[in-house]
Amino acid sequence: MKLNFTTFSLLVLFFGLLSSCTTGPQKKSSPLPKHKIGLQLFSVRDAMAKDPKGTLIALKEMGYEDFETYGFDPETATIYGYPVAEFKATLDELGLTTTSGHYGFAELMEASPEEVSAYVAKCIAAAKTLESPYLTWPFVLEDYRNPAGFERLAKLLNQIGQQVTEAGLGFAYHNHGYEFEDLGGITGYNIIFENTNTDWVKMQLDMYWAVHSGKTPKELVAAQPGRYVMWHIKDMHKESRDYTEMGQGSIDYTSMLPDPKTSGLQYYYIEQGGNFAVNSMESAKTSIRYVKENLLDQL
Repeated sequence: MKLNFTTFSLLVLFFGLLSSCTTGPQKKSSPLPKHKIGLQLFSVRDAMAKDPKGTLIALKEMGYEDFETYGFDPETATIYGYPVAEFKATLDELGLTTTSGHYGFAELMEASPEEVSAYVAKCIAAAKTLESPYLTWPFVLEDYRNPAGFERLAKLLNQIGQQVTEAGLGFAYHNHGYEFEDLGGITGYNIIFENTNTDWVKMQLDMYWAVHSGKTPKELVAAQPGRYVMWHIKDMHKESRDYTEMGQGSIDYTSMLPDPKTSGLQYYYIEQGGNFAVNSMESAKTSIRYVKENLLDQL
């Protein structure tokens, strides 16, 4: 049978409609979250001390996908009681990741450059085994929370940051509240920013401590755009100003969060250092529920 052009066109249209009816309407896929939901494991340190793997399984069931570690022992090359490679294998088995670690750099303030380099080399080796892109300086010992101490700290941050960067990883400094205190017309934060290399030393913005000190995350990011590659997100109790579960405190994160792109954000971690309503794991569950329901469109 010969088909003229009109008959052929009608057949094409017919089969096209039939195919559409068979497959149904094509749904647009929802955009993937920009960042994994992270947790600083210090938040559940009691649970991690008792049963690391069981804790990770429970956190995964809550919806956590990524973690910031703490507690690496450079002498034994262990973390949470595991050789680092075994802990990495556990994460892989569970489909989880760790993207930063808080390391014991605060104890290096009086160490020689050679001692610092040797210590940092062990931390770099651990981070590479964990496939963790960042190493983070977590706090400053009280004796060094003064102008001379912060100047010494800045030099040390540069040394460590250069070594870490040359190893192909990233290095960041995590703030608390003492960096914002007036030290005779200057602050520790000013000293750190004015005396560190922006390529070697990034920042991990702890939003609780910023707000606790009278700052806002947005103003800090505006002053150093692109440098705040990680965030710690945690809430402040309405009366005591201690830690509390996300959504239960006084920080309105729905309006408080800075623009992630302006910040340079790569990873964020929910955290609660204590003051749990029930226990650390229940607090982790409460906090992630709030983030899922209220903040994911900004993260």
